[in-house]
Amino acid sequence: MTATPDTTVPAAAPRPARRPRPQVMSVTPAAAERIRGLIEGRGKPTAGIRIGVRTKGCSGLSYTLEFADAQEPRDEVVEAEGVKILIDPKASLFLIGTQMDYAEDKLKSGFVFTNPNEKGRCGCGESFHV
Repeated sequence: MTATPDTTVPAAAPRPARRPRPQVMSVTPAAAERIRGLIEGRGKPTAGIRIGVRTKGCSGLSYTLEFADAQEPRDEVVEAEGVKILIDPKASLFLIGTQMDYAEDKLKSGFVFTNPNEKGRCGCGESFHV
């Protein structure tokens, strides 16, 4: 009597669950409130605010913000305090770890980006480089 070789394939071990991917950037309550006000004041349906970077200024790169009528398939999405921030996929690597805030003082008001990837800013504060 000859033994038949065991041809059963062992079941593959289950894959470990993937860690949730951290958000590209964080948004303070003050920034979320200002974004909400901008979207409500726009007067037409808006998917959110799109953040990107473009080559501009004396230091190389500048942050861009614009209303987004629709979410693009490759946008990174950050939701904070009930608002949706869409991050242009070309800007994601420049923005990892960034905190977006909104500040007002006597002479100016605007969004402030605290970006750990920045290596320097120009004197006027309008552009940065990594």
